[in-house]
Amino acid sequence: MRRRDTLLAAGLLPLLAACATPTLRGSGDLGVVVQRARGALSIVDTSERRVIGEVAGLGDLSHASVVFSRDGRLAYVFGRDGGLTMVDLLTQRIVQRVMQAGNSIGGAISADGTLVAAQNYTPGGIKVFDARTLALVADVPAEFAPGQRSRVVGLVDLPGQHFAYSLFDADAIWITDCSDPAHPVTTRLPGIGRQPYDALVTPDGRHYIAGLFGEDGLAMVDLWADPPRVQRILGGYGRGQQPLPVYKMPHLRGWAVAGRHAYLPAIGRHEVLVVDTATWQEVGRIPVAGQPVFVMARPDGRQVWVNFAVPDYDRVQVIDTPAQRVVATLEPGKAVLHLEFTPRGEAVWISSRDAHRVSVIDTASLRTLAQLTVDAPSGIFFTSRAARMGF
Repeated sequence: MRRRDTLLAAGLLPLLAACATPTLRGSGDLGVVVQRARGALSIVDTSERRVIGEVAGLGDLSHASVVFSRDGRLAYVFGRDGGLTMVDLLTQRIVQRVMQAGNSIGGAISADGTLVAAQNYTPGGIKVFDARTLALVADVPAEFAPGQRSRVVGLVDLPGQHFAYSLFDADAIWITDCSDPAHPVTTRLPGIGRQPYDALVTPDGRHYIAGLFGEDGLAMVDLWADPPRVQRILGGYGRGQQPLPVYKMPHLRGWAVAGRHAYLPAIGRHEVLVVDTATWQEVGRIPVAGQPVFVMARPDGRQVWVNFAVPDYDRVQVIDTPAQRVVATLEPGKAVLHLEFTPRGEAVWISSRDAHRVSVIDTASLRTLAQLTVDAPSGIFFTSRAARMGF
């Protein structure tokens, strides 16, 4: 009797076939946690609150960020060493990887999902790639003077295959139209303020806001204006007060826009600034435990969660937005680096690098739902970002 007939008679062939078939799953409740020291990703299931796989070989992830394809299956990982890696979350493997720069700190994916852009320190500028193949389709040097390139920060996607970004060394904001990637067209906005260090785009896509490291204040671009124009907001928010040494640059990519208000970290201060998004005037300040790094709004806007630079980086505080005050302080573990809300905000995932764990916290009760062991975790990114502008 042939081996196949023997297996069939024993009832083993269907069992073997079932074992060979990978488990079918959607990508909507998946995400990744960056293992900062090992150059790897932990793939997580946000519904089951567990690690389901790992992908290694991603290079220097000491300042890594991730964006996702429109269907949430592919993760594009931007490494500090200039590596850009396409990872399939379902097969848990690297699909493609290119070394596109010498020093890079992040990127973005176009609204239609066809282009992936990297922002680079060395050489300064952005590079744009075909999202299917990672073939280079556009190179835009951030040359602001003959032979001088700026480091690029604050890169975000905009409607219509446009990207906005800030030039830290040139005190400028550029907007590049990549609708014809072979011939990108860049609008340059100089003199926007000293040393823009990060930026966000508001949920409606109208305003691009860059924080300024070299002075108190922010630069805001009205992207609906023709041509786009820059307005200074929150100028001199630290006037008359001695700023503290800055131990870690704040991040603005948390989309801390809740209802009518934006919540922003104050550089060198133990405060979160509250801004009316109708007038773009300061309407309040909320004292917090340390220098804010991420100030992130829960998806419904009812809460804003804040983590801090050293020496207060073992704490996370929760701001109640109707009350405009801190209502809870948590200590999830030493060296909290990042927070990420589940798509509807019922839970928040918090990475604690030095504790080697990720905590999953119920945002209503503040109860710990799970703790995942992850080696030196930093950034947490969920596939729900694929449907959000600026992420």
